[in-house]
Amino acid sequence: MLSKFQSVISKLIIACLVIFTSVVLIQMVQFYTVNYLKIEPVLAILVFLCAIIFVLGIGYFLYQIRDNDPNLNHLILISLLLVFAIVAIIWLKLVPSTQVSDFKAFWRTAPKALAGKEIFTYDNDYFAKWAYQTGFLVYVMTVVKIFGHHIMALQLLNVVYQVLILYLTYLLSMQIFNKVKLARLTVFVLMIDLDWFALNSQADNQYLGMMLFLLTFYLLMQDKYWTYVMAGVTLAIGSIVRPIGPVIIAGIVVYALLYLFITKGKLNFAGIGKILITLIIYQIIFSASGMAIKNSGLNSYGLTNRDSEWKFVVGLDANSSGSYDQQMVNRFDLKDSRSKMSTKEHEIIHENISNLNATHGWFNLFWNKNATMWAGRSTAIDFTGFETKHSLKVSNFAKLLGYMGTIMLIIFSWIGSVKLLKNKTDNKLFLLILPMLAYAVVQLLIEVQGRYRLEFLPIIAILGGLGLYSIFEWARLKWEKTDV
Repeated sequence: MLSKFQSVISKLIIACLVIFTSVVLIQMVQFYTVNYLKIEPVLAILVFLCAIIFVLGIGYFLYQIRDNDPNLNHLILISLLLVFAIVAIIWLKLVPSTQVSDFKAFWRTAPKALAGKEIFTYDNDYFAKWAYQTGFLVYVMTVVKIFGHHIMALQLLNVVYQVLILYLTYLLSMQIFNKVKLARLTVFVLMIDLDWFALNSQADNQYLGMMLFLLTFYLLMQDKYWTYVMAGVTLAIGSIVRPIGPVIIAGIVVYALLYLFITKGKLNFAGIGKILITLIIYQIIFSASGMAIKNSGLNSYGLTNRDSEWKFVVGLDANSSGSYDQQMVNRFDLKDSRSKMSTKEHEIIHENISNLNATHGWFNLFWNKNATMWAGRSTAIDFTGFETKHSLKVSNFAKLLGYMGTIMLIIFSWIGSVKLLKNKTDNKLFLLILPMLAYAVVQLLIEVQGRYRLEFLPIIAILGGLGLYSIFEWARLKWEKTDV
C-alpha cells in the first residue's frame, strides 16, 4: 500500500515537472520569436542552427568517448572544468569590474564596515530592512580583509565556486543515473550557458550559495549520519550567504516524508530522525550566526527580514508583471521610517490584489512571471555593464549567445523530463526536483528577475544532460537496427 502511494506521488511529481518544462519551452519559443525572429530572422535562425549543431557535435564527441577507464573519465572531466575556468577568466577580462545594483552595496559597504563604520544610517536603509543580507556582507568583508579591496579576488573566487558547482553537478548526476557519459553531458550543457556564469564579475552571493546548496543535496544522498550532520552545516552557511534556505528546506522536508520516511513499502522512522539532525544543526548555526552578528554591533537586527512585504508589492504588480519597476518605487518615500513604509506597502499589496481580482488578471500575471523567471534571458549580462565596454552590436550579440545557452538547457531539459515519464529513476532525483518546483511556485507570488533562476540551473542541466544522452542513445539503437 505504501509503495503504491509512493509510486503514485512520484508519477504526479514527474507529471508536474513535465508540465513545468513544457510551459517554459512554449514561453521560450514565444520570447525568441518576438525578440529575435521577428526583428532579425536570418541572424536568429543562423545562430540557433549553429548552437544546435555545436551542442550536438561536441555532445556526441563526449558521448562517443568510452567510459570504462576511470583515468580517462577523470581526464575528460578535468579537461571540461579546465576549459570552463579559462573561458570564465577570459570573460572577466571582457567585462568592466564596476559593481552595479545590490552588488555595489556589498562591495562599497565592506571596507566601511571593516573600518568600524555603521552599515546603515536609518531603519529603512538597505542593510536595516534586509538585515539577512548581512551574512553575505560578512563574507565580502572577510575576502577584503584577506586580499584587500580588490574586486579581482572576489571574481576569481566566483570562478572557483563555478568550477566546484560543475563538479558537484557531475557528482549529483552520477548519484542519480550512474552513467558517466550522461554526467559529462550534464557538465557540458551547463558550462556553455553564458547566462549562467556571466555574473562572476559581480559581488554576487548566488554562486557561493549555489555551491553550498548542491553540496547539501550531495551529502544527503550519501545517507550516513555524519553526512546528515555536515548537510546541516552546509545548508546553514548556504542560507546565511544566500537567503533562499526556507524553499530548500521545504523541498528537503517533503522529500524526507515521501522517500526517507517510506522505504521499501514500510515506515522508516530512522529516515526522519536523520533529516531532523540536519534541520536541528541548521537552526543552531543559523540562529547563532544571527546572534553573533547582532552582538558584534555589525547589525542590530541580526539576519532578519524586516521588509518581506516589498517582494509582494512588486510581485503582485500586474503593470510590471511582477518585475522591478521604478514607477512603483516612486510611489514610496524611501526615507520614511520602516513602520510608515510597511503601512504603505500593505496598502499597495491590497490594491494590487483588488486590481487582479477585478480584471481576472491572476493567470496572465503568473504566466508572464514564469516567462520572466525561467524562459526569457536571465539578464545576467545586463548586470555586468558589458555594454559600457563594447559597442551596441557586440553587446547585443553577446546577449544573444548567452541566451542560446539558456535555450539549449530549456530544449534538452524538456526532453529529459519527458524521458522520466517512461523510465523509472532513482528517488534521489526528487531531492533536486522538489526544491526547484517549490521555488518556481514561490516565485509566482514575489518579485521575479531572470537572474534569480541561476541557483537551479544545475538541476535543469541534469535534466538537460539526460535529454541529450537520450537522443544519442536513441540514435545508437536506430543505427544498430539499420546495420542488422
